Amino acid sequence: MPLSLRVMSDNALSVKDIAYLGISLAILEASKLALDFLPNVEVVTLLFIVYTIFYGRKTLLIAFGFTAIECFLKGVNVWSIMYLYIWPMLILMVFYANRKKVGFVFYCILSGFFGLFFGLFCSIPYLFIGGWSMAVTWWIAGIPYDIIHCVSNFVLTLILFKPLCKIMSKVISEQ
Repeated sequence: MPLSLRVMSDNALSVKDIAYLGISLAILEASKLALDFLPNVEVVTLLFIVYTIFYGRKTLLIAFGFTAIECFLKGVNVWSIMYLYIWPMLILMVFYANRKKVGFVFYCILSGFFGLFFGLFCSIPYLFIGGWSMAVTWWIAGIPYDIIHCVSNFVLTLILFKPLCKIMSKVISEQ
């Protein structure tokens, strides 16, 4: 199964594209809510990786929709700003890595590193709110959670990446 397979072209959205993106967004949000009780264990990273492999840059629409839904459900806060650049950053990394035909192991490592450095990436708004000391303090305080995030992302990607890609390929080929 080639990882470069995409269901969508990078051109305008069709009705079918909108349906796929909407269903994917619903799966993403339901998965996030289902695992909310576990601290820093999520499949959002994995799903964004898989979606980007199949949808390309159009996955950015899912990311912005996801951020909007999260804001409606949980209110707007500093994390809302973080989501506006964190998820697009991951999507763009996967998009460009996928063009180089990287393999399964790369995505496992990427998801682990993304979890490990999630707190560092999220500390950026605190530079503007309280300066370097606030940003660094906030990041260091969250390192134990980032370690959990790293390990859980790696393990979940290791276990679920291939089955999810297989399912996506099957769904897409049965259009």
